[in-house]
Order: sequence, then C-alpha cells, then structure tokens
Amino acid sequence: MYDRILIPTDGSPECERAIEYAFELAHTHDATVRALYVVNVTGYSGLSMETALEGISDALHNEGQAAVERVAALAPDGVTVETDVREGSPSHAIVEAADPSECDLVVMGTHGRGGIDRLLLGSVTERVVRRASVPVLTVQVDSDAPDDRSERQSLTVE
Repeated sequence: MYDRILIPTDGSPECERAIEYAFELAHTHDATVRALYVVNVTGYSGLSMETALEGISDALHNEGQAAVERVAALAPDGVTVETDVREGSPSHAIVEAADPSECDLVVMGTHGRGGIDRLLLGSVTERVVRRASVPVLTVQVDSDAPDDRSERQSLTVE
C-alpha cells in the first residue's frame, strides 16, 4: 500500500510522535522513509543579502541537517531513511516533495491549535492537508497528547 513515506520535521522533540507512527507504517509496508526539513527562508526575506550570507543560511541548513539525521537515527532496523533539506515556504516545499511520483503518504505532526492561535500563526499541516495530492496522516504532537501505546489506535493498515 505504501512504498515511500514522507516525514516533514521541524527538528522539535514533539515531532518524534509523528516519526514513530511513520516508522510503524514503513515497517509494516516495507516502505522507504524520506525525512524532510524545510529552511523557512520566508521569515528572513527582510534581511540584506550580505547578512543572510554571513552565517544565517549556513546555521539554518546545519539545523535542518541535524533534524533529518535525528529522524534517520530513530529508524528501526530494516527501515531505509533518505534525508532532504530544502529552502522555501514549509507548506509549499512539503507539498512539492509529496508529489505522487515520489511519495505515497505524508506523516506529519500537528499541534492542534485552534481559534486565534491558528488564525495568527497559521498551520503548515493544514495547508499541506488541503494541497497535497497524496494522503496526509496527521499526528497530534502536543505534550498533553497520550504517549502510552495502549491509548493509541492500531496502525495496521492492510
């Protein structure tokens, strides 16, 4: 059912819940996982080019590389992980990476914000769900979400 699973990550520890789900699916379906980190250049558009070139870009790319390497380090035996660090708007880059020729499923975390927080902060996950041409599995990653596996639904999909 799934051969290639995309896991966008922002490098936060909370994302590990979504990563665990993706690895369970990858193991069940013998799928390859691609970990994606997007360097959000839209937040730095007001800086001069010299400032960006003086280390900010390198630091952001290094942060991204560390994030995707962390995903790879969490992989169980038998699950192949590819890593990818891109620049751009996170939602656009994720949707682009979720092209059906490259991916069968996107698994990503959501903070479950609502109301004014969602209005002001937006939701990368929501934009990906609305725009992706492949299925998107969202996993709540808030600290108050259940961590105990007995409280989760089975992930076996056949």
